[in-house]
Amino acid sequence: MSPRPQTYDVVIVGAGAAGMMCAIEAGRRGRRVLVVDHARAPGEKIRISGGGRCNFTNLDAGRTDRLLGANPRFAASALGCYTPADFIARVDKAGIAWHEKTLGQLFCDDSAKQIVRMLTDDMRDVGAELRLGTAVETLERSPGGFALTLSDGSTVSCASLVVASGGKSIPKMGATGWGYDVARRFGLTLTETRPALVPLTFEAGLLEQMTPLAGVAVDAVVTAGKARFEEAILFTHRGLSGPAILQISSYWREGEAITVAMAPGVPVLERLKARKAENGGKQAVHTALSAIVPRRLAETLTAREGANGKLAEVGDKVLARLEAAVNAWTVKPVGSEGYRTAEVTLGGVSTDDLDQRTMEAKSVPGLFFIGEVVDITGWLGGYNFQWAWSSGWAAGQAC
Repeated sequence: MSPRPQTYDVVIVGAGAAGMMCAIEAGRRGRRVLVVDHARAPGEKIRISGGGRCNFTNLDAGRTDRLLGANPRFAASALGCYTPADFIARVDKAGIAWHEKTLGQLFCDDSAKQIVRMLTDDMRDVGAELRLGTAVETLERSPGGFALTLSDGSTVSCASLVVASGGKSIPKMGATGWGYDVARRFGLTLTETRPALVPLTFEAGLLEQMTPLAGVAVDAVVTAGKARFEEAILFTHRGLSGPAILQISSYWREGEAITVAMAPGVPVLERLKARKAENGGKQAVHTALSAIVPRRLAETLTAREGANGKLAEVGDKVLARLEAAVNAWTVKPVGSEGYRTAEVTLGGVSTDDLDQRTMEAKSVPGLFFIGEVVDITGWLGGYNFQWAWSSGWAAGQAC
């Protein structure tokens, strides 16, 4: 005789940012809540984010023009009901010190673990149960909602099931496509998924030229189509990374080129010609260029453009090519580093199939999808965390 199922009002699969927020809000409404996660600890992406300081929101995170998806406007309702200011107030109430780093990005002064602790404390206070190291083995529709068999051998039933299992990014932390499988099983549509906020990679020939630049960082403007970002880039052993590259990766598609300006706003040709007119042009070209960009980059570019030697020995046409190499470098990445290092997953459960106020599946009462599993992806810099808090909050009012 099989044991009688344990009964909950709400079962949430995923103890990340969205799942824990939903658990807190549902618990505050008096709901009996169970959160399950196959990870050994809750909030692992929170813990590692922002260099361990958690970029927990952005002052501009209510803007849907900084979101990607088939319909970014879908997020407006949740973001409007639970705003960055609301989460900041929660952080302040918990006594967590924070600061604005740049571009509206808010970080903990101390450790990201403080955010995790705040959430787990709030879950405990509302009576939400947390089972870690526990996976869902079977999931069935039942007359009262849903029936689940868990890897700890227990069976549970619930009226509301919330899928907060995230996307495919960073599989070494346990990321899987489980949430997408659930959506398919219940007849929901999925938009194409791919890695986002991810470093881009070069082909072998270009990599060989760029290898000496690994570790060099420079403020730049990077464009792909109509998308444009002005932040730092970082040369790596595989290609390019840094904030501007991570941002542009969400807009870039394989087969397309990106254009990089590594001294934006600087009239490179004019500066070099002025140096050439000084002291009879005795200064080496790479030395003159290193006053504009990092020395290793200057040396690599002058060698690539055949501009070695002294300024007096190099014609203006070559210097013009050098200017283009600095501020109009068009390069075609061969790919990205993939889900292994991607911070988020683009695409997911179609927003056409969800209620924008509650995150409930329109065709499956009691089934909710929140956070990264949904086809809403934000810019780098706290936008994705705010979507997690806001979508989790919205579902927590309804599940």
